[in-house]
Amino acid sequence: MVFYLFLLFAVMPIVEIYVLIQVGNAFGAMTTIALVLLTAAVGASLVRSQGLSTMMNVQQRLNQGELPGQQIVEAMLLAVAGVLLVTPGFVTDLFGLLILTPATRAPIARYLMARMQLRVVHGGGMGAGFGGGFGAGPQQPPFGDDRQSPFGDDPHRGGGSQNGQTIDGDYERKE
Repeated sequence: MVFYLFLLFAVMPIVEIYVLIQVGNAFGAMTTIALVLLTAAVGASLVRSQGLSTMMNVQQRLNQGELPGQQIVEAMLLAVAGVLLVTPGFVTDLFGLLILTPATRAPIARYLMARMQLRVVHGGGMGAGFGGGFGAGPQQPPFGDDRQSPFGDDPHRGGGSQNGQTIDGDYERKE
């Protein structure tokens, strides 16, 4: 991780400066500045339109009762693309355009989703006092294995459905 941070904050600016100098020598300083400003403006516009499209896809998936995991990761990638495109330089613009293009963004999002793993702790929670936190392995239920929930199923075994069907309902708190 330290190596990647080194690349990001030390090597990348040097590469950007080198490319800017080479483009400046080839096309002139004013043309280079205009190109940097143009790529930032076009990039911001494209990120906005792609972001709106992705958010509409998220809403559509939610309305269908599906989890929009892929679309949420793509939305995060669009935010990264926006930062890269607004950052002055041609190398960051290239990476931003690669992320911005739907044909390359979708495989990147799938790769990132495959790398992300949700660790569910059986019977535990997320921090001190809640069973040891993430990745702590299986935990014992706080009140012994023989206790059942008021709904008749074991709260540590998945519950919430009967015969494979989810039961929807409303509740009202009375005091």
